[in-house]
Order: sequence, then C-alpha cells, then structure tokens
Amino acid sequence: MILVLSIYLAALGCWLGGIVFFSFFTAPAVFTVLPRPEAGQLISTIFPRYYTLGYIVGTISLLLAIYLTAARGPRIWWGATALALAIGLGITFYAGMIILPRADALRTVTEDPNPDPARKAEFDNLHHMSVILNGTVLLLNVAAVVGTAGALTARG
Repeated sequence: MILVLSIYLAALGCWLGGIVFFSFFTAPAVFTVLPRPEAGQLISTIFPRYYTLGYIVGTISLLLAIYLTAARGPRIWWGATALALAIGLGITFYAGMIILPRADALRTVTEDPNPDPARKAEFDNLHHMSVILNGTVLLLNVAAVVGTAGALTARG
C-alpha cells in the first residue's frame, strides 16, 4: 500500500506542479522576455508536452485514487478525490485534444498586423476557454489534495 500511495502522491504532485509552474512561471516569463509572435510559437511548442504530462500523471492519479477508494478507507474522501480527478482529467483531454488543435490552427492570426476579425475573435474565445479550463483543472487538483489529506488523517 505504501508503494501505491507513493506513486499516487508523486503523480498528483507532478500534475499539480506542472500546472502551477506553467501557468504562473513559464508562460508569464516567456511573454515578458520574447516578442509576442516568438512567445506564441514557444508556448505552442510547450503545450503538447504540457498536456501529455497531464494525460499520463492524471490517468495514474485517477486509477490509483479509484484503487484506493476500493481498497482503503475512508471511501467518501477517496471517492470525492477520484471524482475531482476524473473531472480534471476529462477537462485536460478536452482542452488538449479539442481546444488546442483549434487554437493552433488559428494562432497565426496573432501575428497578423490586420487580422480577420472573425478569426481573431475565435482565437481569443479559444484562448479564454483554455485559460478557464486549465484554471478549473488546477482547482480540481487542489480539491484532490484536500481529499487526499482528509483520507489520510487519523480521523478522516
């Protein structure tokens, strides 16, 4: 059980840490240091890796949370944690497989001095949706940490 719990905690920590590091350190630094077109290209290069990390460690976290729900008490805490992780993983797959390719197809509009207003508006909407979805996954990961803490306390 210690090995399972250790792998679970490492996977959840990687997922949450990746989101925090990318959102609050990497992206802001890139857009501060580089001109907007180059910053957009760099972020577009990082995003597939960012989402792949989420797919892998999110899946590991979810599967192990489901296992811990079945194999260890208290089930209410582990079940709530598994639910938060399942929703977060679903959102991650949606953002990475649906939103990201659509935004990438329109990304050049950000480099055009006179962009087509409809394409610019669509890109802006996709970007806004991506930010909201990633923020939601961040909050769901924090909820999973709280659920894990609740499950691991002596009274939990």
